[in-house]
Amino acid sequence: MGSVLLLGFMIGLRHALEADHIAAVASLTTRSKSLPAIARLAAAWGLGHTLMLFTIGSVVIGLDLAMPELIVQYLELGVGIMLVWLGYDVIRRLIRERIHFHAHRHEGGVTHFHAHSHAGEGDHHRSVHEHRHSNMRSRAFIVGLVHGMAGSAALIMLTLGEFNSLWPALLYMALFGIGTMVGMALLSIAISLPLLKLSKSLTWAHNLLHAVTGTVTAGIGAWLIYDIGIADGLILG
Repeated sequence: MGSVLLLGFMIGLRHALEADHIAAVASLTTRSKSLPAIARLAAAWGLGHTLMLFTIGSVVIGLDLAMPELIVQYLELGVGIMLVWLGYDVIRRLIRERIHFHAHRHEGGVTHFHAHSHAGEGDHHRSVHEHRHSNMRSRAFIVGLVHGMAGSAALIMLTLGEFNSLWPALLYMALFGIGTMVGMALLSIAISLPLLKLSKSLTWAHNLLHAVTGTVTAGIGAWLIYDIGIADGLILG
């Protein structure tokens, strides 16, 4: 049984690499300015994801219930909507906070406007800083909860295929969740390293990567909405 439990941890690591998970956490980490802060956001996402998976899985397996397919589809649709919102939020912040337009007057009375970014410059009040990071960890936790709800059905089916009793199944789900947390923390750091480096050197490249992150996140969400809501007939069926 030990090898099966280890497999649960490894599958959890791989689970963190799913496109919707990567997109969600990448969009969340665009607000962070250090690797420890990014790791904390990833941990908050992983904690929410694991708690929801474990809670739903424990109830369903313990009571020998089945999750209706319609509910699973609505949960997946909710993930799509959430990703569109996260991607939009990244692009909105990029436009509002990262890019500013300034008017300059030169000798001879010539006035012109140009775009400029202050990303990564200057200090800000500590209480605002701490409040913002606390809000981001709460947001990451909630996003993890939503992902955990949507992924619970697949995990339950996987667990039922391996175990016939409750306690080994619970241990398997716990190791799966821990593996997902570790995988997401490592992946978030790997994704954020170029963003952190570019924020200190090439502002335009830093902003471009943020724009790509927001666009891809929203695009994945839009695809999920179309695939589940329209192609599968959940909304228009």
